[in-house]
Amino acid sequence: WKPANLVPASAVALSEIISRQDIPHGLFNLVMGPGGSIGQKLVESPAINAISFTGSLDVGKQIATAAIANLTKVQMEMGSKNALAIMDDGDLDLAVATALGGAFGGTGQKCTASSRLVVHEAIHDEFTDRIVAAASAMKVGHALADGTQIGPVVSAGQLAENLQWMETAKQEGGEVLCGGETVSRDHDGYYMTPAVIGGTKNDWRINREEMFAPIACIIKVGSYDEALDVVNDTDFGLTSGIITRSLARATHFRRNAQTGVVTINLPTAGTDYHVPFGGRGNSSYGPREQGSYAAEFYTIVKTSYIAAGKPE
Repeated sequence: WKPANLVPASAVALSEIISRQDIPHGLFNLVMGPGGSIGQKLVESPAINAISFTGSLDVGKQIATAAIANLTKVQMEMGSKNALAIMDDGDLDLAVATALGGAFGGTGQKCTASSRLVVHEAIHDEFTDRIVAAASAMKVGHALADGTQIGPVVSAGQLAENLQWMETAKQEGGEVLCGGETVSRDHDGYYMTPAVIGGTKNDWRINREEMFAPIACIIKVGSYDEALDVVNDTDFGLTSGIITRSLARATHFRRNAQTGVVTINLPTAGTDYHVPFGGRGNSSYGPREQGSYAAEFYTIVKTSYIAAGKPE
């Protein structure tokens, strides 16, 4: 396992836990180093039988190119631009709580985060007022401190990118309804307040590209059909969700949302590890992760035929 460069401590902690399990010696190995050198050597090695990758689309394409030279099988989870559709028949309290959890959980640094909030015009204004108030009240601080709801951004570089996205949102015509500001705390870390951007269009950059930031963009729609179209209008297809009391709408959305994961009245960022995980479009390539699909990826199928008794 070669983890991201920014998380060596947690990688070592997890590896230490794994080392205490009853598994064959050498089955799991931790490899530290930059992706451009160590990672590149790994994916180019003919000794590697399979590659499971989580990261950006551009790096995923490079890995796929290197892997095909050795016919190495790959499993890749890459970019996303997930949407939560909030319908006029939905529970507004639930909608706000779900949007907050999906957009800002993990400081928005989840591939399953719902940075696009697709809101029916009939409840748009009330929902907007409520989520702005709720986001403004979220406590930003140390990730392990009691009461903290928004932890630090992973690095200074990521914080700079987040602030640039705020500028892009303004330049494209979005209205900053709250947040998007840096804040200081009594301990180390890169902190910013959760941002809600109103009046956005789905063809804007802020709604086309993955941000990995605590930024949620509201897109107003006039109907369920338009909401579904907006949800599906993306190059990615990892997760999507809908807030509705209608079983018919929920069933239709589950069937027609072009994503690998669909949530009904739940945050898009919540997934279980015993079931398959993966997306469509530019979000994923290769077989699914997790559950029985993980066992299939990391093992080899062998078919054998045995003759019983003396051959005629």
